[in-house]
Amino acid sequence: MTTLTDRLRALSPEQLQGMRRGIEKESLRTTPRGRLALTPHPAALGSALTNPHITTDFSESQLELVTGAHTSVADAVAELTRIHQFVYRHIGDEQLWVSSMPCDLPPDAGIPIGQYGASNVGQAKRVYRIGLANRYGPRMQTISGIHYNWSLPGLSNDDYFALIRNFRRQSFLLLWLFGASPATTAGFVDGLSHGLQPLGRQTMVLPHATSLRMGRLGYQSDAQSALAVSYNCLKGYAGSLQGALTKPYPAYEALGIRDEAGGYKQLSTSLLQIENEFYSTIRPKRVIKSGERPLHALRERGVEYVEVRCMDLNPFLPVGIDEATARFLDTFLLHCLLSDSPPDTPDEIAALGRNQQSTAARGREPGLRLERDGQPVLLTNWAREIVAACLPIAERLDATLGGDGYRQAWATANAALDDPSRLPSAAVIAAMAQDPASGHAGFGLARSILARDALLELEWPTSMDTLFAQQAAASIEEQAGIESADTLSFEAFRQDYMSPEHLVV
Repeated sequence: MTTLTDRLRALSPEQLQGMRRGIEKESLRTTPRGRLALTPHPAALGSALTNPHITTDFSESQLELVTGAHTSVADAVAELTRIHQFVYRHIGDEQLWVSSMPCDLPPDAGIPIGQYGASNVGQAKRVYRIGLANRYGPRMQTISGIHYNWSLPGLSNDDYFALIRNFRRQSFLLLWLFGASPATTAGFVDGLSHGLQPLGRQTMVLPHATSLRMGRLGYQSDAQSALAVSYNCLKGYAGSLQGALTKPYPAYEALGIRDEAGGYKQLSTSLLQIENEFYSTIRPKRVIKSGERPLHALRERGVEYVEVRCMDLNPFLPVGIDEATARFLDTFLLHCLLSDSPPDTPDEIAALGRNQQSTAARGREPGLRLERDGQPVLLTNWAREIVAACLPIAERLDATLGGDGYRQAWATANAALDDPSRLPSAAVIAAMAQDPASGHAGFGLARSILARDALLELEWPTSMDTLFAQQAAASIEEQAGIESADTLSFEAFRQDYMSPEHLVV
């Protein structure tokens, strides 16, 4: 029987050198005073529909900045930094909110939903977001995070799904180490059942929380909680999603597709409108062709990479993530890949959900226990096991890729096990406690100003500005071309795109 050590030794230098990662980072645009910016997506940033590096997420005010895939951590973070630099030079006096939990928001009806132009595909993106607002409320959709896209050469579908199963078992460690959203504005939870405690007059916290974003106030869905998706193989995973994408869901059937005036309320009445609506800490992914459904791409050509979705923005870092965090993610993902990964079961899937909720809400609580193989285990003891097993992986990465960055990233994580006050979530609470009157809003604004100033002070070659401006202009031309090429009505396009036949091979 092979061990983690045997599997690590079997990885070739070429495989490790071919490891690729890309970063997607969401941030709200705010006014200088820290309120949600209600201005349109800035024209200088290009088309939100077609610019490959600068788009929007749910809201017109919620930028999503996207790097390419890189074989170097330093190159990935450097590209993300350059995109930020360009954005800051073209959003006037606005800034990017550095926290995952949002800034002061207007009433729900005042949160602007993303606009993507007159094309059918652009209208579909907007209607999908209208559906999200109607299903879950727009406030939840303004929560922002970082997605880390990762691949290793030579992996099969089964390899990726084994990685995903272990990631889901052990991702509590990432929430504990990197969660940075233990507080939110009082307005965000107004009218909700939340269980949070006041800190000052305008802030609500859970004192031992790591990530409200990944807890009950974040990207969770009571409707989706009944969807027990298995990750034992591609066929089973795809079959689970197929049903959620095609079978009508009573509450969404009652909502309907269109209102009395003919306006759209959602793309479909199924549990999931499209694949991206499925909330998960990690997803198997494949680059899609124009007009292709993601599930069809996975079924036809297999898993190309995994998308890690549980990372908060770190408000103490100008772009929300740094090289050390990325290197620990590389190490952790390799640990998930190389460790034994038995099949999941419905009971385990339910326990993992409970572990996520406990870690998000109470992760730093002394003596907190999680569920492991049906038995209680101290979170800190389980975390120590995982971190210890990551050390030889970090050492192998440094030996192969050069430097000592992976060992240093590991050491930082290991040190936090002995001193949880080092954790970002603890640091956020400590900073807010120093000025409870300002609380979450004041802390977020102050850190956002510092991030803006730091990025604007970095060197910015004219050639780089020209390159990004050319990409923005090209994206506007591309959007115009898409709009002029449409021949179907939007309703005909919607019905065709949502057809189950586009999900199968």
